[in-house]
Amino acid sequence: MTIRVSAVQYHLHTISSFDEFAAQVEHYVRAAAEFEADFVLFPELFTTQLLSIGGADGKALPIEALPGFTAEYERLFTRLARDTGMHIIGGTHIIEEDGRLYNEAYLFYPDERIGRQRKLHITPTEVKEWRMAAGGELQVFDTDKGRIGLLVCYDVEFPEIVRMAKARGIDVLFCPSCTDDRHGFHRVRYSCHARTIENQIYVVTTGTVGSLPTVDFMRGNFGQAAVLTPNDVPFPPGGVLAAGEINDDMIITADLDLELLYKVREKGSVTTWRDRRTDLYTDWA
Repeated sequence: MTIRVSAVQYHLHTISSFDEFAAQVEHYVRAAAEFEADFVLFPELFTTQLLSIGGADGKALPIEALPGFTAEYERLFTRLARDTGMHIIGGTHIIEEDGRLYNEAYLFYPDERIGRQRKLHITPTEVKEWRMAAGGELQVFDTDKGRIGLLVCYDVEFPEIVRMAKARGIDVLFCPSCTDDRHGFHRVRYSCHARTIENQIYVVTTGTVGSLPTVDFMRGNFGQAAVLTPNDVPFPPGGVLAAGEINDDMIITADLDLELLYKVREKGSVTTWRDRRTDLYTDWA
């Protein structure tokens, strides 16, 4: 089976209303639909753009205001997934539960179901500046195009959690990200490459680009979308099936051949998933 994926390099800039945000989102979704994508991926924390709308005092809204947009955000993406027939990974959005903030990734199905995965590993900035709490459970998601995983930015830097997702049967991992400089970007990107090699899976990742001059901790963004493969003969030698232009406003699209994954796991130059030493370390299944 082949599935087509698109990933959005979402351009952050100051806006004045939710309708302006919705129009920008719909532009990207319609572009992916024109390419007949099965999945489209938005970046982590892209809904912080809503904070730039500002309050009555003319200042940007605080992070605590983002959960107030949740209902509108969910209605927008539910409609777009239904209307286009695509699975839309709506990046991440900040939600509130029992007085705590969580960075939650969303999967919007064409039949209006919604899957959710909270960020499991929280960066020092998220803890100190935004008082973010960590999610406590790994999810995998069944779709009519196969089983996928959805882990957020920093999560992909921990090989154990991706190993667990692979043990539960995923073939494709989607990784929405948001990084503010080259160091953070390359930490996530190199980690994504490593996860493809260790688990013999595809990884689709993307990040925010542009700037929110009035929103604290979102003034700088360094991002690039990429579709990554294991490093073996059927795939590109560098493991990059498609990549965007760094820091440009754009969308990329690529086809993922799942049969190639199965062949490589069985008869590849290396068979890293099959050759794991569960007698020496935990079998994450």
